Amino acid sequence: MKSRFFKLFVMALAILLISPAWLKAQQKSISLEDVFKSRKFASKGVSGIRSMKDGIHFTQVKNDSLNIYEYETGRYVRTIVTSKQLIPNGDTLPLPISSYEFSDDESRLMFSKDDETLFRHSSKANYFILDLATGKKIPLYNKGKQRLSTFSPDASKVAFVMDNNIFIRDVNLSLKLGDKDTVNSVKQITGDGKINEIIYGATDWVYEEEFGFSKAMSWSPDGSSLAYYRFDESRVKEYQLTYYGDLYPEQSKYKYPKAGEDNSVVGIYIYNIKTGKATTVDIGKETDMYIPRIRWTSDPATLALYRLNRHQNKLELLLADASSGKTRAIYSEDNTCYIDITDNWCFLKNGKEFIVSSERSGFTHLYLYSMTGELIRQLTDGKWDVARVAGVDEPNRRVFFTAGYSSPLDREVFSVSLDNGTAVQISTREGTNSPDFSSNFTFYINRWSDINTPPVITVNNADGREVRQLQDNAKLKDLIRDNNFSKAEFFTVVTDNGIKLNAWMLKPPDFDQQKKYPVLFTLYGGPGSQTVLNSWGAVSSWNQLFAQKGVIIVSVDNRGTGARGEEFKKCTYLQLGKFETIDQINAAKYLDSLSYIDKERIGIWGWSFGGYMVLSCVTKGADYFKLGVAVAPVTNWKYYDNIYTERYMRTPKENNSGYEDNSPVNFADKFKGKLLLIHGMADDNVHTQNSYDMITALVGANKQFEMQIYPNSNHGIYTGKNTSFHLYERMTDFILKNL
Repeated sequence: MKSRFFKLFVMALAILLISPAWLKAQQKSISLEDVFKSRKFASKGVSGIRSMKDGIHFTQVKNDSLNIYEYETGRYVRTIVTSKQLIPNGDTLPLPISSYEFSDDESRLMFSKDDETLFRHSSKANYFILDLATGKKIPLYNKGKQRLSTFSPDASKVAFVMDNNIFIRDVNLSLKLGDKDTVNSVKQITGDGKINEIIYGATDWVYEEEFGFSKAMSWSPDGSSLAYYRFDESRVKEYQLTYYGDLYPEQSKYKYPKAGEDNSVVGIYIYNIKTGKATTVDIGKETDMYIPRIRWTSDPATLALYRLNRHQNKLELLLADASSGKTRAIYSEDNTCYIDITDNWCFLKNGKEFIVSSERSGFTHLYLYSMTGELIRQLTDGKWDVARVAGVDEPNRRVFFTAGYSSPLDREVFSVSLDNGTAVQISTREGTNSPDFSSNFTFYINRWSDINTPPVITVNNADGREVRQLQDNAKLKDLIRDNNFSKAEFFTVVTDNGIKLNAWMLKPPDFDQQKKYPVLFTLYGGPGSQTVLNSWGAVSSWNQLFAQKGVIIVSVDNRGTGARGEEFKKCTYLQLGKFETIDQINAAKYLDSLSYIDKERIGIWGWSFGGYMVLSCVTKGADYFKLGVAVAPVTNWKYYDNIYTERYMRTPKENNSGYEDNSPVNFADKFKGKLLLIHGMADDNVHTQNSYDMITALVGANKQFEMQIYPNSNHGIYTGKNTSFHLYERMTDFILKNL
């Protein structure tokens, strides 16, 4: 009897152990603190790796030391410097070793401390130079924080910006004379730089934000010249931000050109180190245009620059003579809508060829030209977009790039021959691959993931073969299993007019098709963007928290988003927000048709352009979206900066109906659900003026809503103690309460 009873007990226990209810009880649930305080589910990366010139070794900071390792084996070679060796004279604390930058010849290092953020891509700091041969350390300058410090190619000099002017420090002389000597070793090469008027060597706000760079100067290949921008922003109107905390609030003004308003007048100059004279580059008589890139060719006497008209639909590539400033165009391109500026262009070291990317075929592809401007060949072709040029291996005559070849959701790594255009896929895993090649293209470090798998970081040979793993995020994989993460699924939404939209859905872990669930859309939707990607991070752990609370999360890439060719992306031209909103409404209609969706409980949330989309959807699509959370939203495109807005809309004077017909402010009377409007009061990007106008319109239409304001916070809303957590707790509570 005892033996039989024991067998029955074991069988019952086994059944209990494998039952879903028991399994669910054993699995942990996600908390908001897990996501935003302890960052329990953050993936691990491999940071601070820099390829050395030989391409066989790399540097990385480990255990407070900057060390050299082999790519192939990971073997430690030697230590370059330790934190203990980085204590400046008269100080007790070492320089942050992770901030290191090598000179091109690897003879010197630069470090920074006391970094101070200015705008999205810019900062200033106190820089220090370390000479590896002697071990000497000197401050770059001792009269104020510097910006954009950059070694000359031979490391003998450093150019930097301070107080809107350019300075050049003679490092060789400084090391000889001592770190306190700045009179003889530092030369100021511009003199009329002034805050909110004239800028040298750095960009104005709108170039930094929309053309994606802040360093506006570049050394020639031999270090004989320094090319630099001059921005005259004296005619650009100012915007004022207010910062609170003291007895009287602090006012901060900066130049922000809104749609249709005056831009900075830009000039390009080339400073000759030997003569001490600057040559003006002839960029044409038209001043109402853009110079979105400059780049030296392999010839130190020739500077290349892009010239783009204000409508951003005509691009020219000019070559400038460094001694005379005379220019000639070797490439031009026109577009009926607009031309995106990328870094997918380069000049080959052979001095005979250059590569550009273009959408002229309807998709983004690469083209090889001679330096006389003659097309040699189209390098890539097909109904797919090149995403990024990862490097040019000139000795082997090939270009490495990433593309959404098999699907716009994925990113594969390819090489293509410069000689015949033959392309070879070298990545093997379906999902998102992001390569970082060694300087001689012998190896690359690849970051791979898919929508349900955390990043796996590997060292690969140039043919794609995996050499070894650097990070597999195995512990995170265990965590997501133990914490009951759901798997996201891709699906397709077909709109009323037959357009197929890519989407993903995250269902609750205990999903039951017989039940009905609320839905929360998460979106961005802006031009060229993607939220529907086969990549870790497309679905956040915050999304997983909602899924565990019984909410289905959905993201849909509307028309205007990227990786699907020019027609899909640019069909929104002059009507920014119109077709995007229609597509999200169509997606809500599609979900309405599914038996497990509660169509009375569909919500939507987004940030920035996504916040704009939320307001458009809860007004024009009020019959389908019952709840919205709009963070830092644009509410009328006339309030946003001119480079971005005019690229897609032209000016308000040229396209008034496009602006007014697509402003949610003008449709506030249609709103009838629940709305939480959130903005940082020190948002230099999307001004709170946008939200204030929306508030005025909602109040005028007698519509009730909720509002959350964060003083002193910029577009990212993270300034101050506990701000980020407070923000997400506020949104979480609002959504769960009202959806």
